[in-house]
Amino acid sequence: MAKGNILLAAGGTGGHLFPAEALAHELIDRGWKVHLATDHRAERYSRHFPAADTHTIPSATLGSKNPVAMLSAFWKIWQGVREASRVIARIKPEAVVGFGGYPTLPPLYAATRRRVPTLIHEQNAVMGRANKALAGRVDAIAGGFLPEGASAAGAKTVTTGNPVRPQILEAAKTPYLASNDGEPFRFLVFGGSQGAQFFSDAVPAAIALLPEDQRKRLAITQQARAEDVARVKAAYADLGVDAQVSPFFTDMAARIGAAHLVMSRSGASTVSEIAVIGRPALLVPYPHALDHDQAANAAALAAAGGAEVHPQSSLSAERIAELVGGLIKDPNRLATMAAAARSAGKPNAARLLADLTEAIASGKTVSDYRRTRA
Repeated sequence: MAKGNILLAAGGTGGHLFPAEALAHELIDRGWKVHLATDHRAERYSRHFPAADTHTIPSATLGSKNPVAMLSAFWKIWQGVREASRVIARIKPEAVVGFGGYPTLPPLYAATRRRVPTLIHEQNAVMGRANKALAGRVDAIAGGFLPEGASAAGAKTVTTGNPVRPQILEAAKTPYLASNDGEPFRFLVFGGSQGAQFFSDAVPAAIALLPEDQRKRLAITQQARAEDVARVKAAYADLGVDAQVSPFFTDMAARIGAAHLVMSRSGASTVSEIAVIGRPALLVPYPHALDHDQAANAAALAAAGGAEVHPQSSLSAERIAELVGGLIKDPNRLATMAAAARSAGKPNAARLLADLTEAIASGKTVSDYRRTRA
């Protein structure tokens, strides 16, 4: 039975749109009609978004200290608030859910002015600037890594986890099987769109320092920038190491599932996916991430025992070789880390987030929701 409209608002990047898409599918399955509010950057991602309609809302970043630029940004955001208000008046959503990024400011602010129930989802262990600006106005905060009771708005925080793609849930069905002495050892390295160059430089140099018996066991999958692929491939070929190197892998979920060890950055989606699948990881937070959110995400998985966190500044080729070589020799430790990572994963995050959305849409408070969950 159709229930009404829910408006999802997300910044125009994959990190914001993918969890919104996961929630959209869950809500549609429950009979809701979903609308999306975002900016023009989302076009390459939103083509597959299951929205009844997509609304492009003006917004701007408030990062500049230049008074003229600040005034211009505030004016554009106010225009966005007026446009979002018109959209809300037209579609009459039962709730508005924001996923971070400055494009969420106008729709969520407009919704709070019109007294429409509101919820924000924060993927990271540190709240982003847009969500922080909205936290005091919304009815509830869902956290990917935020513990309940965290932040000044902690009374409104519910830890739901980060919704993950169906491919991740499929890969999670594969149990972790340790690689024992003499068997192939699958090592997955990826750095995302930012900071992959460090891995291109450091990891082949580290592999060159491993003893020959360990190098012969390695099967490496490494994501690298397009301009680095040829030299990374050549480095591994010179070492006689089996390696697949590409700027993009369409089957990354399956590759995580096949890995004996992962080395990666620690964006919220990456950490959530590694945890749900349950694989041991060496996490290297991107050192230039705003608010150091990657370091906080990595620390959350490390606290559960599923990962080791190593600042990029500490990782010479020698140190990486020491870490990787030591873990190759210790399959029991890797299996323990894999189990710990899996215990920290939240494969039901989309369902939990949809439950909270429906509760807020029906007029319940976070306290009401917690009582029904107890």
